[in-house]
Amino acid sequence: MEWMEFRKMNYSKADYAIRVDLMSKVKGIGAAEDYFSGLPESSKDRFTYGALLNCYCKELMEEKALAHFETMDELNFASSTLVFNNLMSLHMRKQNPEKVGPLVQEMKKRSLPLDTFTYNIWMQSYAALNDFEGVKRVLEEMETQDEEKCSWSTYSNLAAIYIKAELFDKAEQALKKSEEMMKPLKQRTPYHFLISLYACTSNLGEVKRVWKTLKKSFPATNNISYLVMLQALCKLNDIEGLKDLFEEWESICISYDIRLANVAIRGYLSQGMHEEAELVFTNASKKTKGSFMKAREMLMVHALNTRKVDLAVGHLEAAVSESKNEEWHPFPDTRIAFLKYFEQEKNVDGAEKFCQILKRLGCLSCNEYYVLLKTYIAAGKSDPEMRQRLKEDHIEISPELENLLEKVSASELTA
Repeated sequence: MEWMEFRKMNYSKADYAIRVDLMSKVKGIGAAEDYFSGLPESSKDRFTYGALLNCYCKELMEEKALAHFETMDELNFASSTLVFNNLMSLHMRKQNPEKVGPLVQEMKKRSLPLDTFTYNIWMQSYAALNDFEGVKRVLEEMETQDEEKCSWSTYSNLAAIYIKAELFDKAEQALKKSEEMMKPLKQRTPYHFLISLYACTSNLGEVKRVWKTLKKSFPATNNISYLVMLQALCKLNDIEGLKDLFEEWESICISYDIRLANVAIRGYLSQGMHEEAELVFTNASKKTKGSFMKAREMLMVHALNTRKVDLAVGHLEAAVSESKNEEWHPFPDTRIAFLKYFEQEKNVDGAEKFCQILKRLGCLSCNEYYVLLKTYIAAGKSDPEMRQRLKEDHIEISPELENLLEKVSASELTA
């Protein structure tokens, strides 16, 4: 778009709005505001105003969003469903569900149409307030006044609401209704939702039934469908079913997808089947170029939990060598798992070597130093230079760290 501007190509009204949105994503909200302010008055219309409102809502800038909305309202630019939907999303993300209902009533007062998104977020707001009668009233309004807005997704969203509230019987009723609304069906996505949501209700029988229906409807089952089903079986701890399905996928897949291997690895490790998980990883590494970081981290943590530190270190060293330009950072849970292991073993040298790796990767923080200091104390060792090290690494010393530092910085400790 900068190139278009340099070439003095004419923007449409929509182009200016798109530019505001892109500026926010690429250069930040300040740049988007500056660009909007610099537009000629003729280009400051409902589209560009709406784009900036959307930016404020995405960034959870409630005060600016509401002030901007007031300005839009004064200019008669606020009379659209999208504007209100943006504000509702903001309030839900800010955990203020009680503010959604009044916006819906304002829409009705202005004779603005409620779309499917409006109804769904309205239902979610009632659910967040534990008002399930309110959820039911919204659904009944959709069914009686805006029946064309009801679709399979309406009832799958309703099922998700009930699942979150652990009302599993109601969730399954909603899923049955969702399945009724799916027919005739030309897409796989609704089946994926059904499988995932039935897994959340712990109903393995329905998961397998929907999977059979999906395969019958779409004989050329793709990687995404297998991924969804494997995730469901993993969630339900059906390891035999996961094993059979994974092997079935491996035998027919055209494009090897490491995400499916990761699910199989996670499933095996959850049952303590380390050898099986390692075998899946070894085979996957021969069939695809990766990335293998997620799989390696799962194997690291499990190895540490089962006191197989050599295996964990092997995967760590491999991950570091595979990381391009040291872009990989182990997850915080992985970092702490290593350090907790060294603390339990009173292995200061191992902890120090690991911290040096983290420092090289640029992810050595106060959390890691906290466990390192505890390792020193557990081993009865001291380091008078530790305070200076924290200072050099720009680590803010909290009261908890200070307490440990006083012990580790002493000239002598007793284990």
